[in-house]
Amino acid sequence: MILVTGGTGNVGANVVRELLDAGERVRILSRDPRGRSFPDGVEAVPGDLARPESLPAALSGVGQAFLMSPAFAGADGFLDAAQRAGLRHVVLLSSASVLSETPGFIGEQHQRLEQAVLDSGLPWTFVRPGAFMTNDLAWVPQIGNGAVVRGVYGNAAMAPVDPRDIAAVAVRALLDRRVGEAPVLTGPQSLTQIERVRIIAEAIGRPLRFEEVPPEQYREQMLHHGMLAPVIDQLIAGLAARDGKVADISPAVEEIAGRPAFTYAQWAAHRAAAFDPALV
Repeated sequence: MILVTGGTGNVGANVVRELLDAGERVRILSRDPRGRSFPDGVEAVPGDLARPESLPAALSGVGQAFLMSPAFAGADGFLDAAQRAGLRHVVLLSSASVLSETPGFIGEQHQRLEQAVLDSGLPWTFVRPGAFMTNDLAWVPQIGNGAVVRGVYGNAAMAPVDPRDIAAVAVRALLDRRVGEAPVLTGPQSLTQIERVRIIAEAIGRPLRFEEVPPEQYREQMLHHGMLAPVIDQLIAGLAARDGKVADISPAVEEIAGRPAFTYAQWAAHRAAAFDPALV
């Protein structure tokens, strides 16, 4: 039995689907299983990483787990319960930012999670993606209201990765028992924000353009949308550092998943309806 936390999220839902396709028994941890629908064949159990007392029952009979710790909370209680339950392998969704000389808020939180897993003594795999392609869904409100995406450092390049590829690597880590590995994942292309907006425009069939705004204005905009100030500051600093540079590409997705990573254009076509509901 494999337990999946975050099983309805961008990565977790794909982990669940791939495990089911591989014929595995899958259990999802859910705060309220009665209020959600799950794929056929999934066992959904009540539990919450923030409530350690709910975890022993969820881990009963589980051999491996995919751990995604939302808001960086609850991992310690999960790992304690996992030790007592005799878990044989935990695959942690971490971040490539742990390797940065200046990891910032996000990287520091993931470093803490990785250290907690190491301290637990459980066999581990750390999956370390860079930027998610789905981060660009933050542009949906602007695209829905017009033809302009406003942001900072439009020529900053990243190699964002599709959550389907992150999930594929996590599943291979579980099924192939890739214990002690920590692959860094990227997409197959270095793309600026300007280029990504153009690709989305092609996917939805209407013109879009990127417009540069001052960092102070962008910061206030992100605060208004509920993003934490340390995360915004790290985002802006990261974009500034990448301005005019080419992003590094990792071959890990293809090497581990056994297929090419999805391109940004493939992801944009897959999620086109999210950017333009008229395409549904």
